[in-house]
Amino acid sequence: MKTPRSSGVILHITSLPGPFGIGDLGPEAYRFADLLVECGFKYWQLLPLNPVESGMGFSPYSSTSAFAGNTMLISPELLVKDGLLHEHDLKNLPAFPKEKVNYEEAFSLKQNLLQKAFETFQNLPESAKEAYRNFCGNHKFWLDDFALFTVLHERYEKVSWLDWPQEFRERNAAALAEIQENYSNEIAFVKCTQFLFFKQWNALREYGNNHGLFFFGDLPFYVSFDSAEVWAKPEIFKLDHTGKPISVSGVPPDYFSETGQLWGTPIYDWENLKRNEYDWWIQRLAHNLALFDVARLDHFRAFYDYWEVPVGEITAVNGTWKDGPADDFFKTLQQKFPDMPFIAEDLGEVGPGVYELRDRFHLPGMVVLQYGFGADIANSVFALHNHTPNMIGYTGTHDNNTTRGWWKNELKEEDRKRAAQYLNENLSDSNISLAMIKATLMSVAELAIFPLQDLLDLDESAIMNRPSIGEGNWQWRVTEEQLAAVEKSYWRELLGLYGRLTIK
Repeated sequence: MKTPRSSGVILHITSLPGPFGIGDLGPEAYRFADLLVECGFKYWQLLPLNPVESGMGFSPYSSTSAFAGNTMLISPELLVKDGLLHEHDLKNLPAFPKEKVNYEEAFSLKQNLLQKAFETFQNLPESAKEAYRNFCGNHKFWLDDFALFTVLHERYEKVSWLDWPQEFRERNAAALAEIQENYSNEIAFVKCTQFLFFKQWNALREYGNNHGLFFFGDLPFYVSFDSAEVWAKPEIFKLDHTGKPISVSGVPPDYFSETGQLWGTPIYDWENLKRNEYDWWIQRLAHNLALFDVARLDHFRAFYDYWEVPVGEITAVNGTWKDGPADDFFKTLQQKFPDMPFIAEDLGEVGPGVYELRDRFHLPGMVVLQYGFGADIANSVFALHNHTPNMIGYTGTHDNNTTRGWWKNELKEEDRKRAAQYLNENLSDSNISLAMIKATLMSVAELAIFPLQDLLDLDESAIMNRPSIGEGNWQWRVTEEQLAAVEKSYWRELLGLYGRLTIK
C-alpha cells in the first residue's frame, strides 16, 4: 500500500454522538466526516463493523459473523428519510447518557425500530425491492448461513451452536429446510436489516470518498467459536469430531497482562485452507475491501506464527508457538489483490521473522509513540528516529490509554524525564497530548494517525478498551459539544506545517 504523506483519526461509529444511546451511520457520522475533511485529515480509521453480543462484552473483535454488519449502527433518522419509519417513531426517546454507550437499552430501542422498518419494507411493491434482491444474491455466500444461524441462535436463547439439537448442530439439510420454511419471516428480517446496514454504510463511504476522505477498516484475525462461520464451515478450523475446539487462541504474557491473553477463539486449520487456496480468507478480504479503502490486518504476527493454547487452560501461559501460513498465504493474496491495500498490525512482542514477512510484501507496519520512551530508546522501533516511510505512526490506539491518561497514570518517572528530554519540551498533563501528536506528525512515516481522544486532550475516563479486562470496554462516546470545540483552522495549519495536508 502506498499513500502520500497524510494523516487520520481513529473513532469508532459507536462513539459518535446521537439520540439513540449508541453512535450510528446517520447525520452525526456525516458531520464527523465533514469535520475531518475541514481539518485536513485524509483517513477515518474505524474498529470492525461486525455484530456484537452482550455475552462477548460487546467487543467488535468478537462477533457472530466475519461478514455481517452490526445492525445497531443503522440510523433510524435515515430510515425516516427512506420512508421506512415515521417521524413520530422517533419521539419520546429514553434519556440516554451522552458520554457512554448504553448497549442493552440502545439495542432494545433499535431492534423495535428495525422491526417497524422491516414491516414497512415488506409491504413495498416488488418493483421497489430490486436492490434488496441484488444484495441477497451478491452476498449469498455468507448471508444465507448467517441468517439461519441468527434465527437458530435466537430460537435457542443464544446458547452455543454446539448445544443445539443434533440436526441443527450438524446442519441436517432437511432440518434446515424446515427452519427456512417455518421461520421465513425471521430469516427475511435478518437479510433485510443487513441490506439496510450495507446501504447506509456504502452511502457514508461514497460521501467521504467524494470529499477526499478515505476509510480505514479493521479485520480481526480470529473469529468467535459461536459464530456463523464456525458453524457453517467447521472444516477450516481445528475442531474434534464433536465440533469442539482442539485448541484456542491467545497471546503469551506481555505488556498488558502477566498471564497473557486467553482469547478462546478456535485455531485455523491452515493445511486445509491451503489446499483450497485460502478461498475463505480471499472471500473475507474481498468483502472488506468492498467496504473500506484499506484494511488493517489485526494480529498480523499470527500469519507468521501464532500462540496455540490447549483447551481447558485458564490462562494463556501454557501455550506454544506454531507456524502460520506466512509467504504462501501472502503470495496468494498478492495474485488476488495486486495493490495489497493492507496494514500489518505488528505490535506486541514480535521477532524479526514477522517484520521480514511484512517487508517482503511491502506492507506498512505500526509504530506507537507511547511505547518508545523506555530505557532502550536508542534502539526502540517506536522511537521517532527509527521510523521509516512505510509505517503508520500513532500516538496510541484503541487498546491504549489516552495520551493524557498514559502520561499521568502509566508512565514511570524516569520515562517521563526521558520523554521530556527527547521531545525537548517541558511536558505536563496539559500539553502532553499535543506534544505527542506533533511528534507523530513530524515522523517520516507516510501516515500519522491518532485517536480522537488525543486530539480532544481527554483523560483516561475516555479509554476505549482495556485489553485482558472483559467488562466496561467499548463504551466511550464523544459529545456534540466536544466536537464543536475543535478548531478546524488550527488543525489545517498544523497538518500543513508537517506536510500532511492532502485535502485542500
